[in-house]
Amino acid sequence: MPIDPPPTQQSAPSPGLNPAERLLNLVIALVNTNAAMTKQQVRTAVAGYADAPSGEAFERMFERDKDMLRALGIPVVTVGTGGHTDELGYRIDQDAYALPSIDLTPAELGVLSLAAQFWQDKTLQTDINRAMVKLRAAGAGDPSADALAGLAPSVRAVGDAYGPLMEAIEARRAVTFSYRAAYNGAVLTRHVEPWRIAARDGGWYLMCFDRDRQAPRVFRMSRIESRVRITGPARAYEIPDFETDVMLGKAHGEIRQAVVAVRPERAGALRARAKPVPDGERQTYSERLPDPAGASTGDRAGWDILEVPYRSMSGMASEAAGYGAALVVLEPEPVRTETLRRLTAAAALGAPPARQGAEGGVFRG
Repeated sequence: MPIDPPPTQQSAPSPGLNPAERLLNLVIALVNTNAAMTKQQVRTAVAGYADAPSGEAFERMFERDKDMLRALGIPVVTVGTGGHTDELGYRIDQDAYALPSIDLTPAELGVLSLAAQFWQDKTLQTDINRAMVKLRAAGAGDPSADALAGLAPSVRAVGDAYGPLMEAIEARRAVTFSYRAAYNGAVLTRHVEPWRIAARDGGWYLMCFDRDRQAPRVFRMSRIESRVRITGPARAYEIPDFETDVMLGKAHGEIRQAVVAVRPERAGALRARAKPVPDGERQTYSERLPDPAGASTGDRAGWDILEVPYRSMSGMASEAAGYGAALVVLEPEPVRTETLRRLTAAAALGAPPARQGAEGGVFRG
């Protein structure tokens, strides 16, 4: 028996419909049909197909569109329409096409939330915010703050250079830009072959081959002063195999070690790159920690004492301060002092506001 077309479809096609719109209309029609649509129903009910000048042209157009949808992973199936006719119908297999229900744990949702924070300043911000709202509305719950403690990204905005540089890396094309040097502030034009982009110590870095200096170089992307201009042909060079951390390490300086005490099962991100101090040294460090009972000497229970590699004192202090009372920096002293300074400043933010007295003194309310 004949199958009525979906009530939402247009009966009169729009003139000059482009192929992408026609494909979208076909998907909507085949998803919403009650059973299946015949070719004739597709031609009369789906916008874009009535433009075919002949039956043969429609056949070619429809077969090409079916092949395109299947290549995109959309399961267009052929079924019999039943009744006293051998005419075939078409529909989209809903079971194969629909996504399964989303069931995320709070920790998994939290990881997605952290990843989304990297792009809050980009054009994807609106889409990302909508996606996170929908995920939470689907019943995944709120991110687990405890599971994610210390993992919040502290990377600065990636900036406008990111898009053109990624495009150049994909096409292996050279780029040119103006760059402000860190050591003297001079702004010079750079001609480079971009290899890779990475985030480290709160910033974004471009690893590349500097054509002017004929050597590999690392550039901090926040110091790129001009628009990145892509030049030259595609596939102009090959990207060599190299270790990102090694190349960034040469640019950032030597690796140093900090000794910290951490509460059990806390500071997971820091633990991932740390190692326990040797047993023979633990007692020395333990004596510098208060135990839960407030004793001043002896091996203090409730702390794991770890060695943590770092390059930037500021970056290490910032990370350590982020864990609050769950972490104590023991050495080196400059990192400990800077961490305490940051914690003191943070604590002062919650103190009662000061007011100025008649004699110029400061009073606390």
